[in-house]
Amino acid sequence: MTDTPSTPKPRGPYSPIVRAGDWLVTAGQLGIKDGALVDGGIVEQTRQALDNIRVLLESEGASMTNVVKTTVLLANIDDWATMNEPYLEAFGDHRPARTAYAAGGLPAGGLIEIEAWAYVGEE
Repeated sequence: MTDTPSTPKPRGPYSPIVRAGDWLVTAGQLGIKDGALVDGGIVEQTRQALDNIRVLLESEGASMTNVVKTTVLLANIDDWATMNEPYLEAFGDHRPARTAYAAGGLPAGGLIEIEAWAYVGEE
């Protein structure tokens, strides 16, 4: 991973992104910027989590269009429909497979955590 000032920093003993052959796998990303959860509830935290994923992918020469699978953890499953708006903004017409479910609690009091798998091999 190419570390830049905008690259999300891990909050624990893990790598924020790992290359495994033709795959890039991100750790779950919260709606954190500059070490703190962003204001604006589920919409802004979703936007920030996805922006963190975008920055991580770009640090490895990939983009959101390489994402084939995401896992979305929600502190409250009732936020599922609201989360879809910023999710669609981030991916546009690209539709990776997705799993979404409620979690009993997320780190730092986050409302959402998203991980992504991106394929960067030859198609």
